[in-house]
Amino acid sequence: MFKKISKFFAEVKQEFAKVSWPTRNELKGTTIVVMVLTALLALYIFGIDKILQMVLNIIF
Repeated sequence: MFKKISKFFAEVKQEFAKVSWPTRNELKGTTIVVMVLTALLALYIFGIDKILQMVLNIIF
């Protein structure tokens, strides 16, 4: 049992060594892109919600 667990963690360590980690600047850039797109999507959904709310208030 412990042999399998230690083998698993050894393989995980090998795989992590193969990973191409982003630089700090790449990480900052992609984080900013995700935050901006999330904010834009939230505004879009808010706008659609308000439009539908006005339409339903007119109908009912």
